Amino acid sequence: MNLFLELRRHDKLSNKRSPFYEQSQVAQFFIYLAAAFYVCYLIFFGVLFAFILEDGAKEPYHYINSGLFIFFAIDFLMRFGFQKLPTQEMKPYMLLPIKRSSVINVLLARSALGSFNLYWLFFFVPFAILTVTKFYGIWGVITYCFGIWLLAVANNYWYQLCKMLMGEKIWWFLLPIVFWGAIIGLAVADYDPLYNFHLELGEGFIQGNILTFLGVLALIAVLFFVNRWLIGRLMYDEMNKVADTKVKHVSEYKFFDRFGEIGEYMRLELKMLTRNKVSRQQLISISILVIVFSLLISFSDVYQGGFRDFLIIYNFVIYGTMFLSMLMSFEGNYIDGLMSRKESIYTLLRAKYYIYSVAMLIPLLFMLPAVFTGKVYFLTCLAWMLFTSGAVFCCYFQLAVYNNRTIPMNEKMTNRNYMGTGKQNIISLVAFGVPVMIGLALKGMVGEMWMAIIILSIGVAFIATSNWWIMNVYQRFMKRRYINMEGFRDSRQK
Repeated sequence: MNLFLELRRHDKLSNKRSPFYEQSQVAQFFIYLAAAFYVCYLIFFGVLFAFILEDGAKEPYHYINSGLFIFFAIDFLMRFGFQKLPTQEMKPYMLLPIKRSSVINVLLARSALGSFNLYWLFFFVPFAILTVTKFYGIWGVITYCFGIWLLAVANNYWYQLCKMLMGEKIWWFLLPIVFWGAIIGLAVADYDPLYNFHLELGEGFIQGNILTFLGVLALIAVLFFVNRWLIGRLMYDEMNKVADTKVKHVSEYKFFDRFGEIGEYMRLELKMLTRNKVSRQQLISISILVIVFSLLISFSDVYQGGFRDFLIIYNFVIYGTMFLSMLMSFEGNYIDGLMSRKESIYTLLRAKYYIYSVAMLIPLLFMLPAVFTGKVYFLTCLAWMLFTSGAVFCCYFQLAVYNNRTIPMNEKMTNRNYMGTGKQNIISLVAFGVPVMIGLALKGMVGEMWMAIIILSIGVAFIATSNWWIMNVYQRFMKRRYINMEGFRDSRQK
């Protein structure tokens, strides 16, 4: 317990002493604001479901309990977009008589007590108060919500295990797909034992059944020790710079030779994305989200109206959100070499723009099943692809001027916690939120076809002027180059 409190105190002191503390405070404000909106929605839906299901043949909590797997499938998916792996800068502690395993235990315990595991309680607490108290009183609400929290903790460890494995080998992404795909497949097939199991699980929580709680605690213990072993191995590899020296295949991307210097930087960007653990893991996570959302849009009738439009926009914008929001932060590891050549930053920015613009073909390809099934117009997908490549990327490229924090390329378990700056979060919010509002507003006023035409025209205009605004970004970056280079050096992993 003392180690837990001491490491937490060190983490807070590290954040306060960071030269980016003031900027991080602004970023935290926006994070708290978004979390507050999310909490309000959950409370609203918890009350709403309690009243909607009240007229059913069974009690409302019976319906919710039989579908608990749906909540935690959504929870698992959301963690890929919002939750980071537990990390700790280990090197300072290696000079102290502290076991590495003890630090790992603290990391996992801190993860279990994290706020992300509490979010679903804002749905279940008001729902339980309105439904469970009729038969089981306040004690039933307490045991029920405690059981839901335990399931969230188990889901947290399951997510961490999957994400760490996927960061090591790309094919591990099949593990969560097979697991959740099997559950969803059984649900679609109306497999009664699946629903009955979750119904009994929820009922056991409400009744305070000791065996039910022991079963969930046993699952948490198993996942805890598996994560503990895996984190220990990954930390050892990172701290000792253990790498796989068996090179099976090295791609030189010779296709880019025809583009001269820009082609060299395009080759550099692709190698950075595919050969480094941090960027490769982000790329895998994003692609999985895009595939899942595309399949939901294509073959499910649940996602209609405004939420369907949101998912379509999300599929295109998410690539820029994950990578361009950190524009130049990976390059902070070798910014001194880039600055030694005249105009290299300008060429690098152009190469990045071309790479990520071409990458927009990936979500367009994944959206084709939705086009073939008649759920989405092809013109709509094309419009959002071009709008993202133009207007949205223009917003994200402004971050090249202000980003001055280095993000490690391979350290995932032993790196410092990275908190976005205020400007980074504001620009990201504008780049992601404004297209959603514009799309919904235009669709309501002029219809989907005219909305697509207008959005497409705006995107083409920004693409046509891309050389001009990239040059503007480059010139502003060069005016701040010494400030940025100092920030990159100060935030590098020593």
